[in-house]
Amino acid sequence: MPSGEHKEGLRIARKAVPAQRLSTSHVRSLMANHLTDVASSEQHTVKPWLDTKLDFAAPVLDLSGDGFPLIGGRLDYLDNHSVAALVYQKRKHFINLFIWPTTPKDSSAQTMVEREGYHLVHWSDDDFTYWAVSDLNLNDLQSFKQLFEQQTARH
Repeated sequence: MPSGEHKEGLRIARKAVPAQRLSTSHVRSLMANHLTDVASSEQHTVKPWLDTKLDFAAPVLDLSGDGFPLIGGRLDYLDNHSVAALVYQKRKHFINLFIWPTTPKDSSAQTMVEREGYHLVHWSDDDFTYWAVSDLNLNDLQSFKQLFEQQTARH
């Protein structure tokens, strides 16, 4: 195989690793009945709880008026770092929103991935990297992302 093809394959493989780990974490949270460490629809309960567990203050938003109620939050672990996992719901579908501080190696490109029946949507801003994971249809997950992005921009 020519070296260019090998390098391209490595780039694709590296990009797939976070998606694989995030979808695995999402499934594990559903299977192990460990969706949340703090179960509350109140952002003013979830945010302080996460703030005491993490070395960053993840944004926690109330999107219930837009059809995405907050269910709670939990700590998760990805690539040797603690991350916030906020859990929202749309109808009977759960959305795990993984959040961690943006680093230089995090991609700023918005990404959509489908993996084993789950949709993953990635975006970032100057402060945080976000990955939303759910079996929700892609249009609804994109709507969730846009709502979250709009409200964090106002803060």
